[in-house]
Amino acid sequence: MIHQEAQGYWLIVTSFLVAYVLAVLPMPQWLMWARPEWLALVLIYWVIALPHRVGMLSALVLGVMLDALEGAVLGQNAFSLVVVALLCLILYQRLRVFSVLQQAGTVFVLVGINQLVCQWVQNLEGVGSPSMVFLLPAVSSALLWPVVLQVLRRLRRHYGVS
Repeated sequence: MIHQEAQGYWLIVTSFLVAYVLAVLPMPQWLMWARPEWLALVLIYWVIALPHRVGMLSALVLGVMLDALEGAVLGQNAFSLVVVALLCLILYQRLRVFSVLQQAGTVFVLVGINQLVCQWVQNLEGVGSPSMVFLLPAVSSALLWPVVLQVLRRLRRHYGVS
């Protein structure tokens, strides 16, 4: 029983590790503002697919680790990812039956909320963006959602993670 329950955690952890790598991968300066929120995308997928395994505690731990990785204020990403995870937990039954286009629109809103929370904390620090450019990752994340969805869904089904 314990072996069955533990099965698949390696896939979830590996997908989050890949998201961390993609989050800090060097990019040209002109493209930095549009970097997708990889960790938020992967978190959204796993909360929708397996809400009994990945939830708010996972989001809190992942966010604190992202804060340490990016050198952000401790709790900035943790708070924003917990908010995203909470919204996903509330909406996961609806999100499962949405079309991919509707899901992408919802991902745009969720990542936009993530960015707004981070921007709010950065404004409290005095280093926030004076324009709406900080919302570009929401657009790029929504555009990449169908790819992330298909890749993670195929991996989950191939390895029988439930």
